[in-house]
Amino acid sequence: MTGLEERESQRQAYLAAHGYGAARRDPMGGDASTRAYERLYLPDGSTRVFMDQPPALETAVAPPNATPDQRKAMGYNALTRLAGGRVDAFAAVAGYLRSRGLSAPEVFDFDPVRGFAVLEDLGDGLFARLTEAGQDPLPLYEAATDIQVALHAEPPPKVLTAPGAAWALSTYDDLALRTYTEMFLEWWPRYANLPPLPLEAAEEWEALAAPIRARGEAGATFFAHRDFHAENLLWLPEREGLARVGLLDFQDAVRAHPAWDLLHLLQDARRDVAPDLEAAMLERYLAARPEVDRQAFLADYRGLATLNAARILGPIFARQVVAFGKRRYIDFMPRTWGYLERNLDHPDLTDLKHWFDRWIPRDTRPSRSIA
Repeated sequence: MTGLEERESQRQAYLAAHGYGAARRDPMGGDASTRAYERLYLPDGSTRVFMDQPPALETAVAPPNATPDQRKAMGYNALTRLAGGRVDAFAAVAGYLRSRGLSAPEVFDFDPVRGFAVLEDLGDGLFARLTEAGQDPLPLYEAATDIQVALHAEPPPKVLTAPGAAWALSTYDDLALRTYTEMFLEWWPRYANLPPLPLEAAEEWEALAAPIRARGEAGATFFAHRDFHAENLLWLPEREGLARVGLLDFQDAVRAHPAWDLLHLLQDARRDVAPDLEAAMLERYLAARPEVDRQAFLADYRGLATLNAARILGPIFARQVVAFGKRRYIDFMPRTWGYLERNLDHPDLTDLKHWFDRWIPRDTRPSRSIA
């Protein structure tokens, strides 16, 4: 029996043992992870979602108190605070979000050893698909911004719990941010056919990025979904209030700076978010949280958004193209460079703008403005 056949046998056994053996199974669109999803059509006409996350395909996950050296020895997931193949992380985070009155899927059954879970089916109304079809994005983005306001009303517990699951919420710290952004220095030159950046460039980058990372870690006191964008948000108009936004793909949640999820929403690598919509949602958020230092928050937002754009352009896009031949990521690069350059135009980031102008020539940046 091949590995694929053995995994399929495990799927069938799990579903049969939990009362879903008679369900019709249809594959669903996946994401960039090692997870796969199927929609289960039950004999009574209802549906569920089946998550298949093989733990063996992921590197180890570090406990929150692991030292930097221990995390480096454990691998990429530990360095960057990812949950890897842990479906118990998904179950625990879902439980926390549901306890706050938010629409995360109910987890009906899960097996953390084998990496299976059966979830509530929240439908297909992704923000991304609705806006592509012409729906006005404003009400959707207003509701998503209000989710952020609600989540930032109080700090999350140190350990998130749900029936059968407990997950310690790690901090999105300097090491995680540095691991991601340093990969830009390696992979963008390789993609753009530039010579390797010299030590001087790396040292200048560190001097400029370190204070931004430090502010990011110092402000890391709130729950962050971590992948909060239009491909992971569903519109549920039949529900009320904050519950109108369905939440997906939150298993990598961390304790992070409150700007983190907003910048993912408003500088979305996979679709244009107009500058006026971004500005309006930032104003909406700040108006709802008058205790926040406006100037400091916006400075942190711009700085962290710039580092996040570098994170996406390096290890996610350039590396996927160069190392694995996944050329579809090329289409997303101009938009992400556009966001990055929008941030760099602000006086707060003049020195970082000079770094890019010196070391990453403009003709190697496939940038475009976003109207």
